[in-house]
Amino acid sequence: MSEQDWAPTGIDISRPHPARVYDYHIGGKTNYPVDRELAERFIAVAPQTSVTALDNRAFLGRAVRYAAEQGIDQFLDIGTGIPAPGNTHEVAQEIVPSARVAYVDNDPIVLAHARALMPATDRGRTTFTMGDVREPEKILAAPEVREVIDFDRPVGLLLVAILHYVADAEDPAGIVNRLLDAVPSGSLLIASHTTSDFLPPISAERVLEINDDAEFMLPRPHATIASYLTGVDLVEPGLVQAPLWRPEEGTDLSPERLSQSWIYTAVGRKA
Repeated sequence: MSEQDWAPTGIDISRPHPARVYDYHIGGKTNYPVDRELAERFIAVAPQTSVTALDNRAFLGRAVRYAAEQGIDQFLDIGTGIPAPGNTHEVAQEIVPSARVAYVDNDPIVLAHARALMPATDRGRTTFTMGDVREPEKILAAPEVREVIDFDRPVGLLLVAILHYVADAEDPAGIVNRLLDAVPSGSLLIASHTTSDFLPPISAERVLEINDDAEFMLPRPHATIASYLTGVDLVEPGLVQAPLWRPEEGTDLSPERLSQSWIYTAVGRKA
């Protein structure tokens, strides 16, 4: 193992992890051979995989900026991922300097890097805790979350590129609803989810084969993803491919470009 591939004690690098595979796709350095191997398997059958990851990251920035502009000053980011430019607190605090963020992830290496790369500032607070989206009550009760999130005021709830790791039997819709039940009216849900809707049939079949083999993510169709979001009123333009969600001026929205973005995105407001 090279020095770059050394891992701290307690970090399992025998199996790929979503945060590290995603890190590889967006050009990060915190990933290991097993993560890179799986990422390259996806790229081999669906070359747009890395484009999709970058689109998702860009959506996160636009959506958090939108939420902060709507007055949201506290965010619960579940499935944080390894720190990269444009982290939730960085975007939010550009709009609301006092914004607070509770980061949650189930990979110890994410928290180790988060604590090192997201130091305290003279702006709002950030905390980090271990947690799994499949156990929402534990996340909501975590002291690190309660330290910065006031659940009596509107919250920005981020489920960005995380629900596609939740199996049907684990009830993704129920998880979303349990989290939404904990936040008050006026809260915003920021969500994204991969899809095979735009993949050629043979590529979609091979992606699903890789997912089954690696017990990894599960792309879903638009209608299924929409069914997870019934607890909020979607803001315009609704549930759309990432580049179409309030794009910046000059964004390439040609059919050819959109065919490379196999992720749906949405922001919804709890009534």
